[in-house]
Amino acid sequence: MLTVILCAAGSGTRANLPENKILHDLGGMPVLAHSLSAFAPYTDEMLVACRKEDEPRVLPLLSQFPQARTVLGGETRTDSVWACLKETHGDAVLIHDAARPFVTPKIIEDCIESVEAYGSGICALPATDTIVLTEGGYQTPKRDSVFTVQTPQGFRTAPLRAAYEKAMESKEPFTDDSGIYARYIEPPHLFLGDPANKKLTYAADFAPAERVGFGVDTHAFEHQEEIDRGIARLNLNYITLCGVVIPSNRALKAHSDGDVPVHALMDALLSAIGERDIGYHFPDTDPKYRGANSMEMLQEVVKMVHGVGFSVKNVSISILCELPRLSPYIEKMRENLRRALGCETVAIAAGTNEKLGYIGEGRGITAYSTVLLARSAK
Repeated sequence: MLTVILCAAGSGTRANLPENKILHDLGGMPVLAHSLSAFAPYTDEMLVACRKEDEPRVLPLLSQFPQARTVLGGETRTDSVWACLKETHGDAVLIHDAARPFVTPKIIEDCIESVEAYGSGICALPATDTIVLTEGGYQTPKRDSVFTVQTPQGFRTAPLRAAYEKAMESKEPFTDDSGIYARYIEPPHLFLGDPANKKLTYAADFAPAERVGFGVDTHAFEHQEEIDRGIARLNLNYITLCGVVIPSNRALKAHSDGDVPVHALMDALLSAIGERDIGYHFPDTDPKYRGANSMEMLQEVVKMVHGVGFSVKNVSISILCELPRLSPYIEKMRENLRRALGCETVAIAAGTNEKLGYIGEGRGITAYSTVLLARSAK
């Protein structure tokens, strides 16, 4: 029988949240619920070490998992795991930080296999940065011998329980189970973890690392009767798309320069950061935007994106029009946007509407845009 211990008895103060971080919402359910769901298929016994004050909120989460029950944790992680080990019935045990909700089935299965083969299994990653030891001088151990340790950590129950008995007697400070096992039993066996299996520690860890935005814009072509009545522009021999001047027999109706794909892109960027649309930020009732350069307005939107800690990672734009033919200008359009956004991945597709609707009749142009933003490194 396999027992799973979920460590959820910490206060989580570094996250600076109004509640314990393991009870904070993550993608529609509490962090703890993600960890419970991940391990439930592998075990008939799950012990959740939690604080007494959190138990009223933890217990309802366990209702979906009949094999789960709470154990009151202690002041330290070692105290909490020891309290659970004294109630464990499995002959093997996996111990996992409940604040690591992104653990994958592969990690769990690799941990179980490692315990079966070697008696222990410690989820770990090779260090990619240089490690410095400063106690007693300045030492840089060989990087290929240094690992960062994650959870789950799996063991045969009997030797781990014996190691914990000695650790509790010695009162030595330990930060995880592998250190206790290594100190009193033997060096544990490591298996390869996953960078995505991160521990949620700070408030920023709960913010989405990526955001998606969508935008659409349409501009109609000016018509001869409007020109005759003097209410249309006279520059009828070009349109501007993504900052590229393209020959055209008619101009687009617009307060600004009528750059349809850039307007769709701006709305996509604004939606991704939760802002209102371009009509709010650049109203056509404001004379200063009459004939405005949309690429310059795009720069203002990009500053807003950077201002909330994101950068543009990926852009996709689709332009629908019958005329003019855009394929000769696509690469220059992409180049302009890559430079404006600081983003290499910019895709622009252009197509017709097969003579259907206002686009097919040559009465206007529509553009759609999606964007992917990534949280900027601090």
